[in-house]
Amino acid sequence: MARLLIIDDEPNLLYSLQKTLQSEELEIITAETGCAGIDLVKEFQPDAVILDVRLPDMSGLDVFNEIRGIDTKLPVIIFTAHSTTETAIEATKRGAYEYLLKPVQFDQLQDIINRAIKISRMSHFPTTFGEVDYDSTTDTIIGRSPAMQKVYKAIGRAAPQDVAVLIQGESGTGKEMVAKAIYHHSQRKDGPFMAINCASIPDSLLESELFGHERGAYTGADRQRIGKYEQVDGGTLFLDEIGDMSPSTQAKVLRLLQDGSFERVGSNETIRADVRIISATNRDLDEMVESGEFRQDLYYRLNVFSIELPPLRKRIEDIPALVEHFIKTAGNHVVNSVRGISDDALAALIQHDWPGNVRELQSVIKHCLIQTVGELITRESLPSSCLNNLVNEAEKANSELTSKSLSEIHQHVEELLSSGEEDLHRKVHAGIDRILLPSVLNYVDGSQVQAAQILGIARSTLRSRIEDLGISIEKRIRTEEE
Repeated sequence: MARLLIIDDEPNLLYSLQKTLQSEELEIITAETGCAGIDLVKEFQPDAVILDVRLPDMSGLDVFNEIRGIDTKLPVIIFTAHSTTETAIEATKRGAYEYLLKPVQFDQLQDIINRAIKISRMSHFPTTFGEVDYDSTTDTIIGRSPAMQKVYKAIGRAAPQDVAVLIQGESGTGKEMVAKAIYHHSQRKDGPFMAINCASIPDSLLESELFGHERGAYTGADRQRIGKYEQVDGGTLFLDEIGDMSPSTQAKVLRLLQDGSFERVGSNETIRADVRIISATNRDLDEMVESGEFRQDLYYRLNVFSIELPPLRKRIEDIPALVEHFIKTAGNHVVNSVRGISDDALAALIQHDWPGNVRELQSVIKHCLIQTVGELITRESLPSSCLNNLVNEAEKANSELTSKSLSEIHQHVEELLSSGEEDLHRKVHAGIDRILLPSVLNYVDGSQVQAAQILGIARSTLRSRIEDLGISIEKRIRTEEE
């Protein structure tokens, strides 16, 4: 469970936030003074902090400095009701995650808290790879396939070098976890780490999110904002889905990579920051460069070192280990007694195409844990999407068999025609019935009633065909034990 510490001297606000934000996945801790808040940071090690600027015993900025002295990676959200935001801006320049003016919309606050907690966990909990590790505080890249061994070697080579890294791969392959692994094994591991998904932020806001803006820079910009690039000075910035950046934002990012300088939106003041860029995309940047959608010079700057993540369908030997890992680490989200998976269910997962890759597999296992009664995931627990491939394979085999049979019948008809035979209808149907009728009769242990029902013909017609073709029937008497 994630922990959020709220430091504010308004009891009504604390009560309201606690009642609103508390959930099964988020524990709320509160403090009404700066000193009490600092003690709680030491004692409970929260994942994020909401901090009021004005407190009864000390200023919020002093509290912020104390918190940074305890944990430099802990995201602190500055919260103030006062029209002047100079102290909040100053704190943000020193590394505060965000600042908000009271009152704030719940959805906005919830979104910022969720992102802050995610950033905190990415910064604090190391990412391991190559070995299965079920420690809940550790993100693990699972897989021992040759394709993943190649990825681990690439991470090891890229991490200590302070250069831009481009991670490429389909959606759901784990590009963000690779970025985290590079960060945790780099020289900047003690600095901040932040992630921005370029596809999830409207283009009109992405530039402000990256570089910040001045008050009045555009409609709705009612205060100065410090961008993520400035906040992460000395650390690592992960730009996900960079293929979705507009040409104007691409130009500014290019300048960042060239000399580390930028201007906030609405300002002429040049600011410099020392930041390592790790980027990722599921799009084909070579094609985008070719079509003019992506700047070639920016592509070369981002792609100093490239890591290609394989899709799950190209490393199916890792599926058993991934399934085991997701079952054992699902306790934080799903309460269940499942301990393993049946062979036929695992076989179905291995035959699935996995268009959503590892992320899809994780969702499937969560679905199975909810569906399963008992300790073993069976095929009945699998979602229909994972069984479609098996049905399609059976239909394909059926189709191939039917095509082959029709081909043979067609050849037989051609032979009868070329030899000048007559009465073809009776002869062709007789050939089919010599195969069809004995098979059905054998299936029903010689019962003509059941055979006629399966064939969809009258019993008298079946009896007549049996006599015409001279088919012998072996009736079988079932014992009580059967």
